[in-house]
Amino acid sequence: MNKGGFSWKRFIGVSQVKSNISRKIGIPLTKSGRNQKIGRIVSKGCLGVFATLFFSIFTLILILVTIVN
Repeated sequence: MNKGGFSWKRFIGVSQVKSNISRKIGIPLTKSGRNQKIGRIVSKGCLGVFATLFFSIFTLILILVTIVN
């Protein structure tokens, strides 16, 4: 873990530029940030439930169609 040493990226301003870009586009630039955002969207309620329900029904229909033919 970093103990608060000197950072060239912070000194030059790279961290601030990345932060500003991320806020403007609304998408985190880090992998963990993107995963957290997707997790919040999916588990927020109706969207996750409807997506799961739609996928389940679609899969059942495909299975039934292949069995009947």
